[in-house]
Parts: sequence; C-alpha cells; structure tokens
Amino acid sequence: FHEDEHGEVIAECRRSDLEPYLGLHFPATDIPQASRFLFMKNKVRMICDCHASPIKVVQDEKLGQPLSLCGSTLRASHGCHAQYMANMGSIASLVMSVTVSEDDDGEVGSDPQQQQQQRGMKLWGLVVCHHTSPRFVPFPLRYACEFLLQVFGIQLNKEVELSAQAKERHILKIQTLLCDM
Repeated sequence: FHEDEHGEVIAECRRSDLEPYLGLHFPATDIPQASRFLFMKNKVRMICDCHASPIKVVQDEKLGQPLSLCGSTLRASHGCHAQYMANMGSIASLVMSVTVSEDDDGEVGSDPQQQQQQRGMKLWGLVVCHHTSPRFVPFPLRYACEFLLQVFGIQLNKEVELSAQAKERHILKIQTLLCDM
C-alpha cells in the first residue's frame, strides 16, 4: 500500500487466459478500515466459494453479547465482496497480509521487541491468490504460507532499515563535504 493507503499490484503470476492486474492502482476505499483491521488480526483469510450460501450462526439466547466471528478465518464473506470476486471471474481466494513494524515517526523499523507486539505494526500489503473454481486450501499449507509471509515481512523491515541507514550515511557525507568547503 502507498502512504495514502491506495493499493498497487506490484507482482503477479497468472494463467495466460486470465486478465492481468499487474500495475493496476485501486483506491484506499476498496479495502475499508474494518477489513484492514481484520487483515492485521487474521493474517490469512480464505474464501472457498464466493457463490456458497452463508450458514446462519445460531446463538444461545442466554449469552449477553452477540457472537463475534472477527477472529475466524473461515467465516462467510460480505455480499458485496462476493459480488466483487464474481465480477472478476474469481470463485475462491486466499488472502495473506504482509505486516511490517513501524516506529514512532511512522518509519518502518526492525526492532525485534517491537516486532513481537501488535502495536507498532502496519499493513504493508497483501498477497492475494484467486482461483476460477471452488478451492479449499488445507490448514498446514495456509500455516506454511503465513510463516513465509512473516519471514518476508522481517526481511522487508531489514531492507528498509538498511536503505534508511545508507541514506543517512550519504547525507552525513554531504554535510561533511559542505562543512569542509
């Protein structure tokens, strides 16, 4: 995601008969803040069949609070999202969040203690897998994908930090040259 939270497709692997999305930009409003919150909470989200009818959850009337499925990765999708998928020709999807740590200045950092805490994390992007027919991805494979994305996020943090350090060294070198004039 860009600083203004709009998205851009920066990589893709697709069958030749499917429409390309590489390079497309989409507005920040395409992924509402509530969905972004859920992507931070649940790193992996799977929709096996966007055409499947949702199953009603029956709650015991004795419960004081309504049941929340926000922690579930296998809940039904919103009707508008299912329609969005169908319009794209996608029936199933697996979406995985890429999160990075963020320091107080809003810059991405790699402080290990900060990485262990949810606060200070931000949604950097999503890896989205689409399929044109109903598809179930078994838990061990989803778990392995989640692990790989955590490793990718850590590596991304390190790369951004190294880039910031190189930029800082360059600025210090220029300041030194200017002071010596």
